Amino acid sequence: MEKKYTEQEEQLARFGKAMGHPARIAILKFLAAQNCCFFGDIHNELPIAKATVSQHLSELKDAGLIQGEIFPPKVKYCINPENWELAKKLLNDFMCSYTFRKGDCG
Repeated sequence: MEKKYTEQEEQLARFGKAMGHPARIAILKFLAAQNCCFFGDIHNELPIAKATVSQHLSELKDAGLIQGEIFPPKVKYCINPENWELAKKLLNDFMCSYTFRKGDCG
């Protein structure tokens, strides 16, 4: 018997996986505080190699949390507003689905 996950569960898991590294959280926080910025600006904020920053940006972009636009020879990044709102909604719905009741585990 095959169990299926909902589209929302799969999407939330994709967002969660993309946010599953502290460097990616730092990138998202940095981008959320900017209108947009270039790769070099992001690299200057993080204590990691350029190649590693690129890998983290790629993961965030693949998940749809950020978007990039090429301005040769640079790439400009910003938050993907549509998916950012979706991620907020899905995470909020998930976190609010549990209400602590006296006598629950613990």
